[in-house]
Amino acid sequence: MPAKEMEGVMLDEETRKRLLIAQRNELTEHIIYEKLAQSTKDSHNKDVLRSIARDELKHHDFWRQYTDRDVQPARLAIWKYYIISRVFGTTFGMKLMERGEDRAEKAYRRILESIPGAKDVLRDEEEHERKLIDLIDEERLRYVGSIVLGLNDALVELTGALAGLTLALQNARLIAMAGSITGIAASLSMASSEYLSTKSESEGKNPAKASIYTGAAYVLTVLFLISPYLLLSDLYYCLGCTILNAIVAISVFTFYISVAKDIPFTKRFSEMAAISLGVAALSFGVGFLIRVLFDVEI
Repeated sequence: MPAKEMEGVMLDEETRKRLLIAQRNELTEHIIYEKLAQSTKDSHNKDVLRSIARDELKHHDFWRQYTDRDVQPARLAIWKYYIISRVFGTTFGMKLMERGEDRAEKAYRRILESIPGAKDVLRDEEEHERKLIDLIDEERLRYVGSIVLGLNDALVELTGALAGLTLALQNARLIAMAGSITGIAASLSMASSEYLSTKSESEGKNPAKASIYTGAAYVLTVLFLISPYLLLSDLYYCLGCTILNAIVAISVFTFYISVAKDIPFTKRFSEMAAISLGVAALSFGVGFLIRVLFDVEI
């Protein structure tokens, strides 16, 4: 097989292919960081993003010395991570991208013995992780506790309420109405509590914004959970879809938090799912007992 020689370094074809992939990844990430730097208004965040972009370009140039070839960036990946960062926040988008970079670091380690200086590239990649931790002060992450409060309460309370109402009322539209009233009333209560709680703290958060985030998270979760009762007629199919919706909501939000906050996904997902489904099961039983005790038929 042909090999590439530079400054006494012999590279076989397989290693050279790996370097071309690494070179393309670095160029792609350089462009992503530059685009994010151009779109952010915060001067500190802009400077850090451009600093990382310059590092990525240096890494690209470093690998090019050995591949002796130009590469094209991955255009789809550029737009993918740029759009994700704009919609879900720069911190989430970049950390999601850095997870892919973790896989690239494993490839770097396989060629450390072949290429002098590769260790420096790897060290730069690890430095990126440290920079990202303190990189951005995004409003959505500052108020993530308020969002979690609204989401968790809605998942636990309304999943349980809908399970109990399903057995007690035996009418999909009636259950949807009762669930909506319960959910909206609870969201206003939670928003008010979060306002008073945030106002008594000294964390620099705006109490009004915190209450809005909590209330909005609660209402959106309520709408998502009751939607099967508005669209379907079979009660138990509605309940099954509601539980599925709860699991989807838990998994999506847990994934977001696990990436943005570096929290283990499995443990947090298991805890939230166990609590929500456990309460739903208990409420289903309570609904059955109430129906029997009061001898209600609807």
